Amino acid sequence: MGKNPKTQFSIGEVARTSGVKVPTIRYYEEIGLLPSPPRTEGGRRSYGAEDMRRLAFIRHARELGFEIEAIRTLLRLQDEPDQSCAAADAIARDRLMEVERRIASLTALKAELERMVEGCSHGHVGECRVIEILADHGECRFHDGPADPAAFGQ
Repeated sequence: MGKNPKTQFSIGEVARTSGVKVPTIRYYEEIGLLPSPPRTEGGRRSYGAEDMRRLAFIRHARELGFEIEAIRTLLRLQDEPDQSCAAADAIARDRLMEVERRIASLTALKAELERMVEGCSHGHVGECRVIEILADHGECRFHDGPADPAAFGQ
């Protein structure tokens, strides 16, 4: 086994250090984001420092909401450091636009929920504005118009 055991880590050690669960590490190997590590004589996975760095990169990218294919591209770019960073910039810009759309949607949702709560008379359910708005989709300003019951499988 010619490798220094102090620079090699078991999958459990990698999981504890990285904060990524063992099944997720195996999944990343399965889909090719993380190379399959060599095995010990006992058949256990043996990870090195580079594997730990790559896993940290993947975890951070996932925390920022990057999709798997974007991460795959970013890892390829990282592996070829002499090329232009235009592709990485484009991926980050696309993610930023997604976040901005999500913020706009959440802001509208917040306003609608505030309107529902402010309209509450604290009386009886029969007069409850929250129940009214939830019962009649047309009353909700968050969505455009009444909901299509077919969309809910009814």
